[in-house]
Amino acid sequence: MKLRTLLLGFILGLLPITAMAGSGHDHGHSHSNAPVNQATATTTATTIVAEFVKRKKLDESWTSITAISVEKKEYKDSSEWVISFVNDKITDPDKRTLYVFLTLTGDYIAANYTGK
Repeated sequence: MKLRTLLLGFILGLLPITAMAGSGHDHGHSHSNAPVNQATATTTATTIVAEFVKRKKLDESWTSITAISVEKKEYKDSSEWVISFVNDKITDPDKRTLYVFLTLTGDYIAANYTGK
């Protein structure tokens, strides 16, 4: 994973929190990078959440939230890391759980509140 590439993506504003990721989607990635492990995927997703807070796309209460689950999900044409965060300080139950999607090599795909 290239942290510089990840941060550049943030700077360019290419991280809309409303982006959807779900089964049957194709991201067209053809990286030769080695897959990252669960711990690295968690660290990357946590960094992404922190960047959302910094850019005011998420409430500051998300700053202290840690991942509650990290799963490798298989879809029709791809596999992805799905990292879940729950923030009990959020009053809207539909926005209490945030899902961050990464490629198996640790590149950001999307984040949303649906997990799909």
